[in-house]
Amino acid sequence: MVRAMPRHEIGKERGTSGRTAPFGYQEIPEAEKGSRVRGVFESVASRYDLMNDLMSGGVHRLWKAAMLDWLNPRPGQRLLDLAGGTGDIALRVLERVGPARAGPIAVCDLTPAMLRIGADRAIDRGLFGAACPNGLFWLCADAQALPLADDSLDTVTVAFGLRNVTHIETALAEARRVLAPGGRFLCLEFSRVVLPLVSELYDLYSFNVLPALGEAVAGDRAAYQYLAESIRRFPAQDDLAALMTDAGFEQVRYRNLSGGIAALHSGWRL
Repeated sequence: MVRAMPRHEIGKERGTSGRTAPFGYQEIPEAEKGSRVRGVFESVASRYDLMNDLMSGGVHRLWKAAMLDWLNPRPGQRLLDLAGGTGDIALRVLERVGPARAGPIAVCDLTPAMLRIGADRAIDRGLFGAACPNGLFWLCADAQALPLADDSLDTVTVAFGLRNVTHIETALAEARRVLAPGGRFLCLEFSRVVLPLVSELYDLYSFNVLPALGEAVAGDRAAYQYLAESIRRFPAQDDLAALMTDAGFEQVRYRNLSGGIAALHSGWRL
């Protein structure tokens, strides 16, 4: 079941008068970013997973498999997947551990339309009730203000969602807050290509093919123009590692995937 937050709480910004935030290459009033991001994902929710396959040629599945390999989920692990919308990471964890052995898993997303798709997928796979005894929960909330207790989780993951928050440092601090000592944060995100020739080809693809594909398949060119731009505005590998360290994570490391098109970052709350 999808639980919606009160509208006045979703994406609420505190003390943001006169301040701006990046939305792709645009600078918009900070208080508007949450609703603009929701609008993007409400528009593409029904075609989101199909578009991921088309955009990456299916490579995103290999990246997510690499994320699960590094995470190495354990039975009983209490996990929160941020920006998890359609449930892709949560369902992969359940597949690896086994629904009967998995700990409680919460999928958090800002967009109710994405959560509904994820919840429907879980129901279609029979992942409810006695089949998933510790629970698979769907939480509509902002990653910058999680309605969860301190020290209540073993793992926090986020795949291709951190770049959409207004304040990355706030989301990182929230992830650390809800992790118990010994807990781990793992982020999969588009990053900076480290091979010059690949970088040039990737730019051509991102700013020409992606928007056209979004228009043809999802009926929303602007959403995929935003995607390409938001990737370029996101911190590079070392910069994100530094933000994680500043947020209090330790043993911060990262791995490049596909020459840096994507990167995996890992940090621990010790």
